[in-house]
Amino acid sequence: MPFMLSGNGWYMPQLNIVLLGGRNSGKSNDDNHGRTRTARCHVGDTFVFGRRVTVVDTPGWWCNYFSEETPHFDKREMILSLSLCPPGPHAFLLVIRMDRAFRDTHRRAVEEHIKLIGKEIWNRMIVVFSFGDWLGTSTTEQFIESEGKPLQWVVDRCSNRYHILNNKTKGDGFQVRELIGKLEEMVATCDSDWYFEIENSVIRNLEQKMREETDGAKERRRVKDKQRRTARATLGELHYSAHFYYL
Repeated sequence: MPFMLSGNGWYMPQLNIVLLGGRNSGKSNDDNHGRTRTARCHVGDTFVFGRRVTVVDTPGWWCNYFSEETPHFDKREMILSLSLCPPGPHAFLLVIRMDRAFRDTHRRAVEEHIKLIGKEIWNRMIVVFSFGDWLGTSTTEQFIESEGKPLQWVVDRCSNRYHILNNKTKGDGFQVRELIGKLEEMVATCDSDWYFEIENSVIRNLEQKMREETDGAKERRRVKDKQRRTARATLGELHYSAHFYYL
């Protein structure tokens, strides 16, 4: 049973969270490790308001690149991130910057990279808007509306779940407590499926593509080595012919 009863009501003593998002989205600062680029998945454990929180940070994708342009290594790290918080993640946070325009290419990049894990992930995802200080006096609803259909599409896929994080605010303040409350509320609606489990077919498909990529790289190296050997042999023959001619 993931929920426990305390004097303040029901709460989850353990929360497993996976961070997703583009490069430079601000997500690598959201787990309080202060990093700006995640090449491999990174796992952090901490206690927040009496809860043990495990956060898995994943490599970010280029915001205007589609999934076929993302290295297989990064895609593998995204998928394997689910195994780093056993028995699985309760929730996913999709981090999007508020201070940069969100175009349809960004929306498609989000859609394709999320699809690598599985479309069911949307049921466990909250959009986290980083750099919330940029919002100023505007409301979040006004911001989402002003960005147009691409951002509205993402928020709709998350069942209108979103949260603002002000990156200039330090410590476990109200914004973190509020986020945890939203996560617990979302997990409570998932019935008996407390953890997200990735399908084995997804892993097998990725492993197959990685083998093909490795085999392709080996073949390209073999062809280049053969071309270099042929070029050296040709130069040797030309040198020998020139030397013989002058004799």
